[in-house]
Amino acid sequence: MDFRSLQLFTHLATSLHFGDTAKAMYVSPSTLSRVIQRLEDELGCVLFKRDNRKVALTHSGHKLLGFSAQALSDWQQLKADLQEDSDILQGEISLFCSVTASQSHLPRILREFRQRYPGVDIRLVTGDPALAIDQVRQKECDLSIAIHTPDFATDLHFAPLDAVPLVLIAPKEWRLTQLSQLDWRKHQVVMPEHGPTRRIAYHWFAEHGIRPNVYASVGGNEAIVSMVALECGVGFVPKVVLDHSTLVSSVTQIQVDDIEPYELGLCCLQSRQQEPLISAFLHTPLN
Repeated sequence: MDFRSLQLFTHLATSLHFGDTAKAMYVSPSTLSRVIQRLEDELGCVLFKRDNRKVALTHSGHKLLGFSAQALSDWQQLKADLQEDSDILQGEISLFCSVTASQSHLPRILREFRQRYPGVDIRLVTGDPALAIDQVRQKECDLSIAIHTPDFATDLHFAPLDAVPLVLIAPKEWRLTQLSQLDWRKHQVVMPEHGPTRRIAYHWFAEHGIRPNVYASVGGNEAIVSMVALECGVGFVPKVVLDHSTLVSSVTQIQVDDIEPYELGLCCLQSRQQEPLISAFLHTPLN
């Protein structure tokens, strides 16, 4: 039994899905199966009940989970204590963010962090910003650049980075430059399928007594810019997304003064914010 085997077992005991754990922990499904089989042979008991539809922990599996959680926690604490004894912070930190955030906000953080802690390796994963919080909660990354929401989970720590305004965009060919030119009964709206933009936009419409004529719901703010550029309708997007879009010249920004901005920041588990690597990243000053 080794720490890597315990890490794989602990993740599987949480996900209860061999494919998800294999992907998250960067091993093949066959390797994961062999590790679990080796643990079961070593302990002389069955750790998981398996059938074609589901995976479940056995009573023995629950006992090992308690042991492995404590052992891995002690191991992380020992490494943290040893790092505190060292003059140079070392190790690896993993970070998740959207492609836009990796271009707009991450470079200045990384520039300062790398200068201060050259011995730390950074693993960057980009993807849908709607996944930022789940990536942290499922421990698939140490930190993420996320958007604060009214229902932000209490088990997460949030360190603000920036307030990101939303802007209303329209196809350039429509020659709309002012909010008063919009006829909400005629002009259709492109909305996101989920996420903060959807919540904020619908809140703004409700405050103004507008029932939007929704043309389509799409995944991601970048898709809204594309749809608007194709003259499918108007839509709200974060200004930072528009500023980094190749289609910025194909749309017109319409000033909206009373719409709520995003609060963008670094997110990690509350229980991990004092770990040396995470703490160092959270407290990296922005120049």
